[in-house]
Amino acid sequence: MSEKIPPELSLDALKSGNRDEFTRLVDAYSGPMYRMAMKMLGDGQDAEDVLQNTFLNAFKHIRSFEERSSLSTWLYRIAANEALMMIRKRRPETTMTDTSVEGDEGGEYSPLQFVDWCCLPEDELLSVEARRHLDRAIQRLPEKLRIVFILRDLEDLSIEETRQVLDLSQTAVKTRLLRARLNLREQLSSYYSERIGDRIEKK
Repeated sequence: MSEKIPPELSLDALKSGNRDEFTRLVDAYSGPMYRMAMKMLGDGQDAEDVLQNTFLNAFKHIRSFEERSSLSTWLYRIAANEALMMIRKRRPETTMTDTSVEGDEGGEYSPLQFVDWCCLPEDELLSVEARRHLDRAIQRLPEKLRIVFILRDLEDLSIEETRQVLDLSQTAVKTRLLRARLNLREQLSSYYSERIGDRIEKK
């Protein structure tokens, strides 16, 4: 994330409308943009629509890119906005840039339960079923928490990059990230408590 653009890409060529260079841009970033949209929306067709609209908008507005952030951060912002617009179509009351999320600027989120799953074998922790359950848990996160978790913990954007993408304060990003992690840990605690119970019954 530290480079402005990948070394194989020319910003001058992109801004001049060079189609081959834009194809290389798509090749370089379509994977992470699709992955982010898929994690956010949970639907392959919707994620493909987000991907298509992201690069259409990027091609249309690349000349106005001022390099105040990295090119990848700029693209993530377009993709995130596209995903959020799709969510708003599903549920019009959803607004992501609203900073009125409970606990954004203070207070604590107290999960209902934490289960110590250290006694489970690694293959069970990393099983296909466990990863599927994690994906479902991510989908159950409130959208405002989900997008922060996806960008920061799954796509490995920095706090500052996540702040830029979502136009939030660093405090809001950190608070939403903490709440997302605690929410997921609570959901996974419920899942792994069942796995631990099953192992105990089999002994």
